[in-house]
Amino acid sequence: MLVTVDDVIAYCLAKPGAEESYPWGDEELVCKVGGKAFAFIGLPGESVGVKCGVNAEEAAEWRDRFPDDITISPYIGRYGWNRLQLGGAVPEDDVRELLDRSYDAVVAKLPRGKRPGVLPG
Repeated sequence: MLVTVDDVIAYCLAKPGAEESYPWGDEELVCKVGGKAFAFIGLPGESVGVKCGVNAEEAAEWRDRFPDDITISPYIGRYGWNRLQLGGAVPEDDVRELLDRSYDAVVAKLPRGKRPGVLPG
């Protein structure tokens, strides 16, 4: 089964504390948790930007596995972000893993009081 942009949006927004924003217009949805982005979803191009690791080397491993469908994200690639083309060779389980990793990486860096499910104080 191919993963669609609608599948990705629903998956991201179902995560605890997830919210959507459109800071650059209605062609790119940014999914955030605790005010920090974990997915940049390109609506017309059906792609998603995700944090694939703690550094550029971890992100490069994903690009090596899927060179036709995962590329370095412009401007933020050096921080471990990749752009994933949906509907290509990346299996659905790997797409979900990448979304989960990105969300988890962002949540881990949030102050305790901004983490979903954690009471302030």
